[in-house]
Amino acid sequence: MSNKRYKNDFHKLADLNNDRNITEQELAHYEKLVELENEDNKASAQRKMAWFSLFGMIFYPFVVVIADVIGLQNTPTVLADIAPTYFVSVAAIVAAFYGKEAYVSKKGK
Repeated sequence: MSNKRYKNDFHKLADLNNDRNITEQELAHYEKLVELENEDNKASAQRKMAWFSLFGMIFYPFVVVIADVIGLQNTPTVLADIAPTYFVSVAAIVAAFYGKEAYVSKKGK
């Protein structure tokens, strides 16, 4: 693929030696870099989701207590009623994340 001008930024980034010719090797190398970057972003997002879920699970009881202390009459009851569903859901999210991490680490070895 020989261009006098790059069609877009993808072509400019893929041309590793800046000779304005994008070889199959350069294209494959750049595609692999993009794939690795996307996988890294996905892993980071999953890790953040798991940590956010864990913090939510830890602070949930405090929200119930604070609602009771503030004097909200029905809120502690409602929060206590949905607690079992919430904790099971969050536990499933966290278990799936750490299960996947354990599987990937074993598979890689």
